[in-house]
Amino acid sequence: MPTFDEARKMILDSVGPLGIERVALLDSLGRVIAEDVVAPWDMPLCDNSAMDGYAVRAADCANIPATLQVTGYIPAGGEIAGNVEPGCAIRIMTGAPVPPGCDAVVPVEETDDGKETVTIIAPVKPRQHIRFTGEDIAGGATIIQAGTMIRPAEISMLASFGKAVVPVYRRPRVAILSTGDELIELGEPLTKGRIVNSNALSLAAAVQEIGAIPQILGIARDNRESHREKMLEGLKADALITSAGVSAGDRDLVRDVLDELGVKQLFWKVDMKPGGPTAFGTYQGKPVFSLPGNPVSTMITFEEFARPAILRMMGHRRVLKPLIKAVLQSEFRKKPGKLHFLRVKLTAADGRYLANSSGDQNTGILKTMLTADAIALLPADRTSFSPGEEVDVHILSGNVEMMEG
Repeated sequence: MPTFDEARKMILDSVGPLGIERVALLDSLGRVIAEDVVAPWDMPLCDNSAMDGYAVRAADCANIPATLQVTGYIPAGGEIAGNVEPGCAIRIMTGAPVPPGCDAVVPVEETDDGKETVTIIAPVKPRQHIRFTGEDIAGGATIIQAGTMIRPAEISMLASFGKAVVPVYRRPRVAILSTGDELIELGEPLTKGRIVNSNALSLAAAVQEIGAIPQILGIARDNRESHREKMLEGLKADALITSAGVSAGDRDLVRDVLDELGVKQLFWKVDMKPGGPTAFGTYQGKPVFSLPGNPVSTMITFEEFARPAILRMMGHRRVLKPLIKAVLQSEFRKKPGKLHFLRVKLTAADGRYLANSSGDQNTGILKTMLTADAIALLPADRTSFSPGEEVDVHILSGNVEMMEG
């Protein structure tokens, strides 16, 4: 039985980015760019004004106030109106090309806003308020590296360089299979002893949330024929996730059927709680996750194992959420030998995070996942944790930058 860290390393070592496809620029948002993008030209393409004002020769403004003759006008997107001759100025708008002979732009608020002549009333420095050719990006420079997730800022840059189509890593299709005769589908009548198949929907939502494509396969009933039929379909996808049926009970058929279908199993238990009966294997290079059936365990093992792997398949370099420190607010005890994942609520006080249990940590208490902000990692070799003690946590909710795995 591997440790948690060993199990996650096995998983991440088994997956890599999928193939490349080219998509329309706006459709690339949230995807990972698959090739370096090189600037085809300088940005800015020419020297241009950073202000509305007057293009001047700084030498003509050595003595302030200085009065100059206005000999032209250049709007944004306009043509150069001619050289700036000694003793002259050209009225210019923000973004307009800077005329030859000019080495400074004076903002209109530092003048009397004259039309035929203009009086400069503030000191002028050479090169002021001019955006020079290639100042932002030189032509031929790499503007976005392969492996970068495309955000609105990348969209803006790509559009600025005329990139209407973008090479990105393909989004994996993730098949999701629930197992068990006790399950019913959403909308079917609920009777005693039956359970709504919520795992399929929570897993599909988690897959969709990170940008992959969920494929819900339905329910495999507790017989080999049903398992085999559903799993064969699931193995056609880029990844397969099953829930339940992975322990050692008479009706826990997942591992046996996956083995019959040629899935190479790398491990089938992990020293963690909840989520110990988690298995992982590969089929023709595709990851196969066999998660526990308890909804809390299913969500936590997806978060810790499947999520980073699917992100890597989509080309992400940063796939693990960072660990931060939080201060326990109550005592917690556990048995030695397993890494515990404690569901906690976080509050901030005096520059620190404070961690309170989100409720009963029994894996049958689903509502703790609604109130949990984070997961606290309690080391395997420890048995007790005191109030005021710092522990490592990673955020479940919120916009948190991730670290490389």
